[in-house]
Order: sequence, then structure tokens, then C-alpha cells
Amino acid sequence: MEAMWLLCVTAAGLAWGFLWVWDSSERMKSREQGGRLGAESRTLLVIAHPDDEAMFFAPTVLGLARLRHWVYLLCFSAGNYYNQGETRKKELLQSCDVLGIPLSSIMIIDNRKISLTTLWRAAWEGVSRLGAVEPMGMARDFPDDPGVQWDTEHVARVLLQHIEVNGINLVVTFDAGGVSGHSNHIALYAAVRALHSEGKLPKGCSVLTLQSVNVLRKYISLLDLPLSLLHTQDVLFVLNSKEVAQAKKAMSCHRSQLLWFRRLYIIFSRYMRINSLSFL
Repeated sequence: MEAMWLLCVTAAGLAWGFLWVWDSSERMKSREQGGRLGAESRTLLVIAHPDDEAMFFAPTVLGLARLRHWVYLLCFSAGNYYNQGETRKKELLQSCDVLGIPLSSIMIIDNRKISLTTLWRAAWEGVSRLGAVEPMGMARDFPDDPGVQWDTEHVARVLLQHIEVNGINLVVTFDAGGVSGHSNHIALYAAVRALHSEGKLPKGCSVLTLQSVNVLRKYISLLDLPLSLLHTQDVLFVLNSKEVAQAKKAMSCHRSQLLWFRRLYIIFSRYMRINSLSFL
């Protein structure tokens, strides 16, 4: 019994020692493959709901900041499933401010029917650029609802227009698993996959998808790092302690969503520290 206890303590000590050494070094610079991604690119992060940017993509956003990418964000819903859309839009803007995404680079598609007067007032006040892609036809097209299948062609059309207008050369979104299996996440992957396979993306525009992992790996935080290193990926972002605090602060901006299980998620999820991504 004592031998088993000693073995566990030794293993835990070695594991945390490894993590401390990794966290305090700058080894990730060689893993981020900055040469492949390039510096000072115009990158579009495509998400389905307010909080996706912090809950799943914070390591990518902060990693791209190290590479001096100009990050744009396109959110396909206001997260109005529980009639909290107005609150969640404000929370998203606060989170993006923490992550370093400027207000002028944020697009939130509000799926409730809104008037042009509301659109112009929102743009004038700088609250959010609601409906700036298709202001006349955006009513209820992309509801925040896991039971609704978003139309792939329509998502792709809106996405392509946003890419072209902003001169985007790198798109980042979910993979086929959607990390959590949410149908809205998967719809974004289906749309960008269609654009890529049909050759509709502008020349020089690449696509990175965030790799989904199994439940065990998802909730072991930085202990997943050895497995992330072993598994094939094109880009790997790992946050240091200062950046982890920044990611947690961004997620904490989504106060309306901080139920007990999401507080545990912030502590234990590897997506708050690690993002492994693959090119299409």
C-alpha cells in the first residue's frame, strides 16, 4: 500500500514538474509553426455562439496574437436560445476586448428580425455590427438551437462574402466533430468544407479546423499535452500561465453562462490551454 502511494506521489510530482518546465520555457515557438501560418495575416475566427471564442478558441486567438495576426470574428448567432441574446452580445464584446480582438473586427449575426433603424443605430453607437453581411435577409436564418440544421449553402454564402470583404487569408473554425458535437458548430465546418472543396475560397486563403478530442482528453487540462504532441496536427498552440489567466478572464466575461459545470470546465478543460488544429 505504501509502495503504491509512493509511486502515485512520484508520478504526480514528475508530471507537474514536466508541466512547470514546459510552461516556463518558450518551446512552443517551434511548435506553432509560425512559418506556415505567416506573420501579420488577416485571420477570420468563425464561431456559432457567444462564448465559443473563449471556451474553445482562446489558445488560438492568443497564439495568433503572438504571430501578429489581425484577427476578425464572425459569430453566426447572438446566443438567444434562452432569450439572453442582448446580454450575450455584450458579453462577447467584453470577452473579445480581453482577448485583443478589436470592436471594428467583430460581426455578430442577430437572428431576430430587426429593422434597418436598429442596424444603423447599433453601427453608429459601436455596440456591434449587427447584420452587416446581409441586413435585409437575416431574420431567423441561423437560430441558436442544436435541434435546427443550418442551411450549408446559406452559411457558406454569408461566410464567403465576409471573407472577400475583409481580405481574409486564413479561416479558423470547428472540425467535423464540433468539439462538443453541437449541430451549429458542425454546420460551420460543413460550410467552410464546401467552400474549400468547391474551390470557392479566394486564392491564398487557407482553412484551419480545431481538432475535437474524446471526453477523457477534453477534461485533463494541460495533462493532455503529451497526447497532443503525439497526435498528428498541423498547428499546436499552448498557453503559458499569464495567457491562461487571460483566457479565464475572457471566459468569465460570459457571466450569464457561468453555471457550476462551466466553472469546472474553465478549470479542467484542455481547450482553455491547448488547441491543436489541422489544415483542410
